[in-house]
Amino acid sequence: MSSICLFTEELFDLSHTAARALLEKARYPWEALPQIGAFLLELGSRLPASDYERAGEDVWIHKTAKIYPNNYIAGPCVIGPEAEVRPGAFIRGNALVGAGCVVGNSTELKNVILFDKVQVPHYNYVGDSILGYKSHMGAGAVTSNVKQDKTPVTVAAGESRVETGLKKFGAMLGDQVEVGCGAVLNPGTVIGRGSRVYPLSMVRGAVPEGSIYKRAGEVAAIR
Repeated sequence: MSSICLFTEELFDLSHTAARALLEKARYPWEALPQIGAFLLELGSRLPASDYERAGEDVWIHKTAKIYPNNYIAGPCVIGPEAEVRPGAFIRGNALVGAGCVVGNSTELKNVILFDKVQVPHYNYVGDSILGYKSHMGAGAVTSNVKQDKTPVTVAAGESRVETGLKKFGAMLGDQVEVGCGAVLNPGTVIGRGSRVYPLSMVRGAVPEGSIYKRAGEVAAIR
């Protein structure tokens, strides 16, 4: 079984996001969550008008992005080249949508970084989360970002726990993670690069890279 990876450099190739300057300062990627809004305001102010349109207050959309009708986009938000935002999408602000991403029908985003070529195409909720390069969430898969008792989120990694100090923290998906349809990622979920999550799974804690997560206690290496 591969090792559990929690550090930013272990989960992500930062060459595939406009948030590199923010994330490379974070030992753990979730440390960047409270700073996403301010970072996007600064980033948006520097984007060239020749490439990006100002589409409302603090919303910057690349001219090659495809924005379908009947959606809602609140700022601060940056939508990168050749991204798609499909009908019914609800972007609540503090959202970086990378190049070539797909934000699908009835998908809701809030306080997120989507690396380039991420797909959240059908009925997804992604809040207080970071999704790595080419990661994909199947239809109906969601992040849960607040514990029921409203206490700060911890990340369970084997026998140890990492205190985050955050009351809102959904999931960190490493590069090229596949999440099956209808899966629920509980607060503080971290999934290592290249791993897969079975449909209808309920995931809690850290999943090693290169793994298949079937259910709690049943994780197998990809062969």
